[in-house]
Amino acid sequence: QVYLVESGGGVVQSGDSLTLTCAAPGLTFRSYALGWFRHGSGEEREFVAFASASDSMTRYADSVKGRFTISRDNARKLVTLQMNNLRPEDTAVYYCGATPQYFSSNWRTYMYWGQGTQVTVSS
Repeated sequence: QVYLVESGGGVVQSGDSLTLTCAAPGLTFRSYALGWFRHGSGEEREFVAFASASDSMTRYADSVKGRFTISRDNARKLVTLQMNNLRPEDTAVYYCGATPQYFSSNWRTYMYWGQGTQVTVSS
């Protein structure tokens, strides 16, 4: 059974840092690219960051570039999102997902999702 589990969310103040972790114990981890998305006040999940399956390629949304860092540990089947200098507009439920595509910022192409973890940033 494939499932993803996020952890690490919380309530922080503007300028603080958080690290989100996503575990994927049942996933053929090296076969999937991993992404972080968030769902705040908008209607759809917003792309945040992406890490490819094989060549360490990463991509970020413009809104988080320079502040967030995605990394994956293939041996432990973990993907993390280090979030620095958090802002109130980063407040959202954060989800990790797995896609067989080489690269995708479209949440509809992701096959597996976690349940989400809430991040709240107060001003």
